[in-house]
Amino acid sequence: MHPEEASVVTSTRLFTDRFGAPPPTAMVLGSGLGTLIGQLEAPERAKAGSLGLPQPQIVGHAGEVVRGRLHGREVVVMSGRVHLYEGVSPHEVVRYVRVLHRWGVRRLLLTNAVGGISEGFDPGSLVVVTDHLNLQGASPLVGPAFGERFPDLTSAYDPGLRKILAAAAAGIGIEVRHGVLAAMLGPSYETPAEIRMLRVLGADVVGMSTVPEVLAAAGVGLRCACLSMVSNHAAGITGEPLSHAEVTEIAAEAGGRLAATLAEAVRQLPEELG
Repeated sequence: MHPEEASVVTSTRLFTDRFGAPPPTAMVLGSGLGTLIGQLEAPERAKAGSLGLPQPQIVGHAGEVVRGRLHGREVVVMSGRVHLYEGVSPHEVVRYVRVLHRWGVRRLLLTNAVGGISEGFDPGSLVVVTDHLNLQGASPLVGPAFGERFPDLTSAYDPGLRKILAAAAAGIGIEVRHGVLAAMLGPSYETPAEIRMLRVLGADVVGMSTVPEVLAAAGVGLRCACLSMVSNHAAGITGEPLSHAEVTEIAAEAGGRLAATLAEAVRQLPEELG
């Protein structure tokens, strides 16, 4: 038996007890991106810890699970996440992904705050992630299989969901870019030399989350996509020092555009789950 099986079973039961039947769509809100919560109709809230999930400890991550409606569509929103750099295991980081899938959720829309590497990926920009580079030195797929043993990652960022995100942004007059996400362990920001390396490797943005969740989703067959918000220029690009305060400040400014895009994407999602 997988070492997470008992925890996933328990957490799934707690989700069912608290929220009932699952909605088809879940969303995850990254650093400082909790604006969307205020748009939910008839919200029901629970702390992550009360549902058998690790409780985030980082500023900008509320650590709440909220069930509600957007444009009349049922959704569940994870307001905040835990990160590998907090000292938790990869399996704990992605427990919520496996629980959502076991509960019956079939689509996962991820968000995060990232540093911009490529030209034009400036603070405040929204980015539909097309692919990733996993440089965190860890994977939740290591160990006994939880789902598919060798998942194919060619379409880990679901093309259909990516198309809906882009169309949703265009429909409300918001520009989005498309790019590759590099995942680093953190919690320090990258050095200028590392950013030069990432540019050569083909990364457009860099962050400290999301990739473990995408890997876990691929392992269980949960369709997912990611909408990133560029919160800062990556190290060495402007010569200015980086800070988490800057990340949350930019997120507060651009969070409205991200929330509006997600809400419109939910409205455009097909009723069927194929």
